[in-house]
Amino acid sequence: MEDVLAVYARLYDPVVPVVCMDEKPYQLLDHARAPTQATPGSDLKVDSEYVRRGTCSIFVWVEPLAGRRRVTAREQRTRVDWAHEVDRLLTSDYPDAEKVILVMDNLNTHSIGSLYEAFDPAKAFTLAQRLEIHHTPKHGSWLNIAEIELWSPDPPVPRPPYR
Repeated sequence: MEDVLAVYARLYDPVVPVVCMDEKPYQLLDHARAPTQATPGSDLKVDSEYVRRGTCSIFVWVEPLAGRRRVTAREQRTRVDWAHEVDRLLTSDYPDAEKVILVMDNLNTHSIGSLYEAFDPAKAFTLAQRLEIHHTPKHGSWLNIAEIELWSPDPPVPRPPYR
């Protein structure tokens, strides 16, 4: 726990950002009956009955000190899916960062080995060298800011970075 708290106490550094990551399964739902549109003097009417349209996995990436977040939905949650999300994090979201400090839980898919499963060894090594991973304690995943955002009914409003 102290390790994660020490990471959160670091000063904001855009060259070495602290990014929190979490994921959760999500049900895809549709209306059983089309909602009745709102009109002047009458509210939108939505039936509570729904039709299940499958599931997906939602990945959330949060840089708390910069007020940045990205959410991606994938069909599933595999080691290769996680590796491709990390690739996007490092090559698209933070291409100029020297290193990304990544806070996440100890899920079996969240490992450097997943990069080697998804990519050739040279690319996997290059990606791995730009990560500094900090895992939340086994029964302390609530320390992950991304998890707090995923499970919060009202996500917090982004704030400007500390200077």
